[in-house]
Amino acid sequence: MPHSESPTMASPIVVDKTGAAPAPSVEDVQAFLSSIVTAKTSHASVDAAYALTEVLLNSVGFRGLASYGVLDSLKKSAANKKDPVQREGGMNGIGALFERFPRAQKLSEVIFLVQDETLIALTLDSLSDKAAPVRESAKYALDQLFDNLSAEAKIFGLLPALQKYLGKKSGKWQGAVGALEMIGRMADKAKMGMESLEVEQEKDVLREAMGKKLEALIPIVENFMHDLKSEVAKQAVKTMNSLTTLLQNDDIAPRIPLLVKAIEDPSTQSLQKAIHALSQTTFVAIVTSPVLAMVTPLLERSLNNPNTTQEVTRQTVVVVENLTKLVHDPIEARAFLPKLRPGVKSVVDRASMPEVREIGGRALAVIDSAIADKDGNVEHGALARVSPFEVSLTLEKHVKSTGGLLNFPGDAEVWTAAKSYISAMIAEDLHERQIKRIPALVAPYLQPLMNAGDAEKVSEAVSQFYIDEDHRKFGQPIVEEDGETEIVNATFSLGYGGMLLLSHTNLRLLKGHRYGLCGRNGAGKSTLMRSIANGKLEGFPSQDEVRTCFVEHNQGEDAEITILEYIVNDPRFKDETRERIVEVLEEVGFTGGPEGRQSHKVGSLSGGWKMKLALARAMLMRADVLLLDEPTNHLDVANVAWLQEYLKSHTEITSLIVSHDSGFLDAVCTDIYHYEQKKLVCYKGNLADFVKQKPEGKSYYTLSASLVQFKFPPPGILTGVKSNTRSILRMTDCTFTYPGAPKPSLYNASCNLSLSSRVAIIGANGAGKSTLIKILTGEVTPQEGKVEKHPNLRIGYIKQHALEHVEMHMEKTPNQYLQWRYANGDDREVLMKQTRILSAEDKAQMETPIDLGDGKGARRIEALIGRQKYKKTFQYEVKWLHMLPKFNTMISRETLFEKGFQKLIQEFDDHEASREGLGYRVLEPKVISKHFEDLGMDPEIANHNEISGLSGGQKVKVVLAGAMWNNPHLLVLDEPTNFLDRDSLGGLAVAIRDYKGGVIMISHNEEFVGALCPEQWHVIDGRVQHKGHLAVDMGRFEDSRPGSSVASSNVSSAAPSSAGTPMGSDVEGSKDDMKFRAKKKKKMTKKELKDREVRRRLRYIDWLNSPKGTPQPPNTDDEAE
Repeated sequence: MPHSESPTMASPIVVDKTGAAPAPSVEDVQAFLSSIVTAKTSHASVDAAYALTEVLLNSVGFRGLASYGVLDSLKKSAANKKDPVQREGGMNGIGALFERFPRAQKLSEVIFLVQDETLIALTLDSLSDKAAPVRESAKYALDQLFDNLSAEAKIFGLLPALQKYLGKKSGKWQGAVGALEMIGRMADKAKMGMESLEVEQEKDVLREAMGKKLEALIPIVENFMHDLKSEVAKQAVKTMNSLTTLLQNDDIAPRIPLLVKAIEDPSTQSLQKAIHALSQTTFVAIVTSPVLAMVTPLLERSLNNPNTTQEVTRQTVVVVENLTKLVHDPIEARAFLPKLRPGVKSVVDRASMPEVREIGGRALAVIDSAIADKDGNVEHGALARVSPFEVSLTLEKHVKSTGGLLNFPGDAEVWTAAKSYISAMIAEDLHERQIKRIPALVAPYLQPLMNAGDAEKVSEAVSQFYIDEDHRKFGQPIVEEDGETEIVNATFSLGYGGMLLLSHTNLRLLKGHRYGLCGRNGAGKSTLMRSIANGKLEGFPSQDEVRTCFVEHNQGEDAEITILEYIVNDPRFKDETRERIVEVLEEVGFTGGPEGRQSHKVGSLSGGWKMKLALARAMLMRADVLLLDEPTNHLDVANVAWLQEYLKSHTEITSLIVSHDSGFLDAVCTDIYHYEQKKLVCYKGNLADFVKQKPEGKSYYTLSASLVQFKFPPPGILTGVKSNTRSILRMTDCTFTYPGAPKPSLYNASCNLSLSSRVAIIGANGAGKSTLIKILTGEVTPQEGKVEKHPNLRIGYIKQHALEHVEMHMEKTPNQYLQWRYANGDDREVLMKQTRILSAEDKAQMETPIDLGDGKGARRIEALIGRQKYKKTFQYEVKWLHMLPKFNTMISRETLFEKGFQKLIQEFDDHEASREGLGYRVLEPKVISKHFEDLGMDPEIANHNEISGLSGGQKVKVVLAGAMWNNPHLLVLDEPTNFLDRDSLGGLAVAIRDYKGGVIMISHNEEFVGALCPEQWHVIDGRVQHKGHLAVDMGRFEDSRPGSSVASSNVSSAAPSSAGTPMGSDVEGSKDDMKFRAKKKKKMTKKELKDREVRRRLRYIDWLNSPKGTPQPPNTDDEAE
């Protein structure tokens, strides 16, 4: 029925269109409505519906929906139970309105979704109609409405209507399926992709806003997962799976199927599986409300179930603690954590196991801290969350100041509903810093309510107000400098593995500028550079416009061809002449000619030379933008200086640099890009200037252990070594040549090490530094010379390519790796060294019988089973093959060496040394966890994360923990700084400073070496030169006195002494034969022996004549008579 009081035609109803058609008469509208619901065909009905919408839109607009009673008439027809034709016509009319009105007049959304509370429910109920055309019309109407709503309108208009429908008990099951399907479709539409910036921004808004609604949505969908109607339950499960894509948490993602299963099947077993899976998860990503909305009900159920076992309770409390630590938004914390607190408090009060109560206490403290935290955890400068009410006040103020609203009947009621609706949408965009979307949420909704042009003025004023607020909080955008050439200006979002790393941030690069890229580990620095290099960053110019080259430290090369051929064969350089390639290679240090480095094989290059080869390739590409990922990792001091000069002198090249080397960033950078709240913020100047503006960046300069603390175990005692300066490892006149190399890598090298050693090995790339280390540690055997070490010496060795230690164990957790490595009481990686593996000659020697000349004939050695001190050396208990243990023989070390059993002796010595080191170690998970914690790794990561999923820095910590497990006396580090971030580097430096054993390291990090090593061995063309003792630069440490250059008082006794390490001088132990004997007894003369016998005989006679019960005096060799 039409509205009883329709507007008079004399009144100009149209307010937003100049030259609009006159308002139709009531009879005309009624005729259209009649045609819609009485048409003989569906096509005719739809045509009539479209005609009506066109008439209304071209004249009275949204006001006609109420004033002519259009909506009431169509709803009445759609609900006509007797006539399916009318029901179909009614749905066709509603579908036409949903299709045409939101596109032309956004304000109609308020009428459809907010003011009229029955329209969506009626359309959903029509999905259950017996007549197929009615169901099709209803489905069409819902699809059109969904497609024509913005992301904000879906969340604040459509979603509440769907939730209300699902919340009532009287709805039809087909309608419930439809509503669930629309919610799932909404979540699917929010999935991150690589579409246009506009589309991705729309997705971001939808994803973030819908994620906040999960707290209410998940219980609703969960109820329908248990519906008796199988169709409803199946759709609810499908919708729940779609909702889980909103979590945006890489830690939770692998566990989602188990979480959904636990919700679908609320049995104890499925819940325990889900809790166990969560407890095996290392949470490193920030935890937001979508994650809490998903896991809080499960955790709450587990904590409140009286039948939960103590083990599952422990796992639950661990998950609660780990999640809570990563909730950075106090508002979200106060929304969810109070639900978990009573359960955790109950665990603290009533759990039977002390361990569970202890963990519960920790979790409770973390929860209380998070809930009480009103100001902390919010980064300085963060934009405070604006409420919809505050937005509505701002909106109302600007509407009034611009001239106010038109005074038509019903407009006031529409504006009241629209104001709340618009304000909620704007508040959400402000929270996500999508300020550019505000105009589209103001002007289109206000146009029908205001005079022409006024809506745009309000929109502009509101937008400018919030832009100014944003600039006040985050600072003004960068203004282009005069004379600067802009080569890149890209606005983009960056995701990795379902995780959003950067959200709508801007990257602007000027020609010739050198940008340092700084941020915590895992922020996405390398991911950003790799995306640029692969051409996958939206808005970044293509390779045709701006040539980019990614120079990284782990490039894989074809090891079997020469360097020159490797470059010549690269298809990217097919247009380059051979002469040009030779010239560029020579420029970076690869000499030409048959004997030059260009003729060497790629596989023979050290890490530093491989980096220079990558730089040569970049030069040949004539790159406009160089992407440098840790370029100084393998470069020596001279080559770092060369690279600095190269970058600074080539002003036509723009560089984007990721580096932990603060000196390098200070020397080359003109600007710093810093990761802050999923944005890139640009700071002018080098790293020093950045720290002045951002004091928390000081960790880039000092070797501080404030954030990451390492604690090395004490090395233990070495038999016979009473002084820290005594030699424990010596190399004499050693020469080594790699197979196939034209000349030796090391010539006649000699050196000594002691427990007080703090040695830095310095040299150019390829000079032989790593070779020297490998000979010292037994990785390789020299062709000439000898290496001697204390039989019980334990060495902790970290290779240059540190990840080689763990690359065969990627499927293990760090805890399992350590258990495997020391399972048999020996270090299995020591047994894999070249000097320990039995060669064919060694195996033949083991098969050869030996005759000791004791009259028992020739016998074959089966094993060494014991060792004891014998005069100046050791003797070993030999078990003979096929003979009983009672026939075992003690044979001296020298005899076994003469017979060719060096590796057998070395293996047994390693076993004894390892046994001594592991004497106080218990190889069980709890102790191993504490060991990893001492070395800066979260025990949860060590216990539950596979090595394959760890970052490079975490893998280095695993290797370091493996090397330090058996309490080594000597720590050997080959480029230890390569993969550690700045905080871990500081922790390692402090641990080395306080370590009581010897340390020898190769590092091009001058800051690191200068702070730790007073002694340097320079390797030049394979020859070792020993330099004098330098003063360590203790000023590099944050806890040292200003200006100090010597060790502070809290440094251990193992700090370098003035004597330093013996180097072929006459220092104690430098001339001995490494026998480590006990105290030497003085041999008695014949007269002294005779006198001793007389004394003993007289003493014995005195005792015989003494009273009964007198104890017999002992016979000694050092009487004082």
